[in-house]
Amino acid sequence: MAVTTDRSPHYAFGGRLTAAFPSQLIIDTTEVCNLACTHCPHPAFKQSDRYAARMLEPELVAKAVGEVAAAGRGVVQQVRFTSEGEPLAHRQIFAMLADAVARAGTFVSLTTNGVLLTEPRVERLLATGVHMVDISIDAVEPDTYARIRVGGTLAITRANVLRLIRRSHESAAATRVVVSYVEQPENQHETGAFERFWRDAGAADVVVRRLHSAAGAVIPVAAVMRRRTAAVERRPCVYPWERVVLTPRGTLAFCPADWTHGSSLADYRTTTIADLWQGPLYRALRSAHLTGDYRRHGFCGQCPDWQETRWPHEGASYATLVEQMRGRA
Repeated sequence: MAVTTDRSPHYAFGGRLTAAFPSQLIIDTTEVCNLACTHCPHPAFKQSDRYAARMLEPELVAKAVGEVAAAGRGVVQQVRFTSEGEPLAHRQIFAMLADAVARAGTFVSLTTNGVLLTEPRVERLLATGVHMVDISIDAVEPDTYARIRVGGTLAITRANVLRLIRRSHESAAATRVVVSYVEQPENQHETGAFERFWRDAGAADVVVRRLHSAAGAVIPVAAVMRRRTAAVERRPCVYPWERVVLTPRGTLAFCPADWTHGSSLADYRTTTIADLWQGPLYRALRSAHLTGDYRRHGFCGQCPDWQETRWPHEGASYATLVEQMRGRA
């Protein structure tokens, strides 16, 4: 694959991307998941020696929220609770969300598969004041859902999400409900119907995501993506300029799609987000992306997903959706 030596100002800090602090903090709450989705590495991850059913320590989440409120004030655009598993499986998820909403001083969101959104949990979730809930569903037809989201039942998930939408409207809650969809060969014939159904159902937005390889972990997808870009000049991935991930192991990492622990840089118990972001490890990572020299950054070097990330000048992204939601708040 060709590499780039372009140090264009497009690939630099500016606008929502700042050198002071990441504009996104991803809080990866747990490795535990209740589904085995076909486009996700979790089923293989669960069988590997890297898996330990970890739950992120609430004390570390509180520390991160405090940093966002202080060093990240006015810079962090989103604190996003998501995970290598299902965030609602974490017993302290509602307390952590409520604390983030109360103290972070910025937009707080949750990404979930919706399976555990029973009526009591819907009420507890809305009570946290979380600004956005993004539910990943990926299908309109029950058979398609069962094939993609293995272990789930569309009728249950759909009823849960419709209840959340209805209660968010009835209670005049601050929470916006977004429904999302990873478009892939199994479901691409349903994309239009999916968007129509959930817009008609009152979702605040519908997100259609592009299929990626989870940083090379989904091997068949990675192979297709590498063939597609074999003769294309590589450009930097936006993540080293945009985000930090707090993992269930208590480490700080730079890639939200990392299932091999290849992007972890430091133990959060002994450092801060600001120090890591401004320090030599992130500077070296950014330099590797700008020069195309990944000899010391093999995790990034093998990853084909750079082509599916978007810089601010390249068009709309998930960060754009968050900016729009912040404007509506």
